[in-house]
Formats: sequence, structure tokens, C-alpha cells
Amino acid sequence: MTKELEIEFKNMLTQEKYEELLSFFKFQPSDAVTQENQYFDTSDFQLKEKGCALRIRKKSDRFECTMKIPAPEGNLEITDLLTTQEARHIRQAVSFAATEVLHALNEKGIDWKALRPIGTLTTRRIEFEYHGGLLVLDHSLYNGQEDFEVEYEVTDAASGQQIFNRFLTEHSVPVHPADKKIARFMKAARSLP
Repeated sequence: MTKELEIEFKNMLTQEKYEELLSFFKFQPSDAVTQENQYFDTSDFQLKEKGCALRIRKKSDRFECTMKIPAPEGNLEITDLLTTQEARHIRQAVSFAATEVLHALNEKGIDWKALRPIGTLTTRRIEFEYHGGLLVLDHSLYNGQEDFEVEYEVTDAASGQQIFNRFLTEHSVPVHPADKKIARFMKAARSLP
């Protein structure tokens, strides 16, 4: 289990700018690690209403359950590692083995048995250290759509914002702030026929 404050800056990219940045930093699309994020909420979207998000992420053969809770600066991320069977049991509402996430759900007054999968977003991710933070180049696919973004994860918001702004300027990236992935996913889901 981990609890950490997530401070990140995000900006959408065109596919061309994404490919240009990959090339600049000497990466190939084949260097990306694939992650599957399955999102959950109640039928009346209690998590969304509280500004929270819940996902099970599959990365290689590893599963983790993460709940994001708004914090004064960034989000508090609570993550429990899961076995394949534990992840399946959460998806099927059989049991909820993510104990710290369960505690956070209880504190928010949300019954885990009311949770349901709302869909999956697949991300092909490249990440590396950049000026004291983590720079992330993401290509995401969901609900028949795809998008590209750059994220910069830091421990200090003020200096992180300056470094990220300088990065955008130095690489001629048009400023186009990105919503969180789950927000983009939900918007796309609402527009489906």
C-alpha cells in the first residue's frame, strides 16, 4: 500500500508533436509500456460527485487499485497492490481486497458493493526523469478515440509549474491544458450513441 500526494501538470499534444517529442528524447513508440486502466463508480456517480476517481491498473502482469482524492495541492493517491484473482473479485463485486482503498471509500460513505466498472482506457506510456520530476508521454485509447498528452509529475508545485511551462515553450508546444484521463474518458462515453 502507498499513499502519496500527486502533483502533476498536463497538456494535450497533437500526434505530430507527440512523435516529435519522442524523437527529440530518443524514444520509439515500441519503447512504450502498455497500461490498462479500468475505472469504477456507482450507478449514480458518487465518486465523481466527490471529485474522486477509482481504477484498477494492469501493468505487465501486475495489478493495482488506486483511489484519487482531491487535496489542497494535487490529489492524494491511495494504492493497494492486487493479485490477478483479487482484481477479478473487485471487478465482479465478489470481494474488495484493496484494504487502504476500502478504508478511503468507507470514509467517503461509498459502499464498495455499489461500485461497477464504467470502462477501460489503455495507455501506451513512456516516462523518464526530467529536471527533478517525471516527464510522461502518453498515447491513450478509449471509447473509439485516441489522444496524446505530456505530463510532468513533481513534489513541489511552484517549481514544477515553472519547469513545465519552460518545457512547453522550449519545445513549441501550444498550451492546451488536459483534463484528467477519467474526465476525458467519461466525456467520450457520454457522446457514444
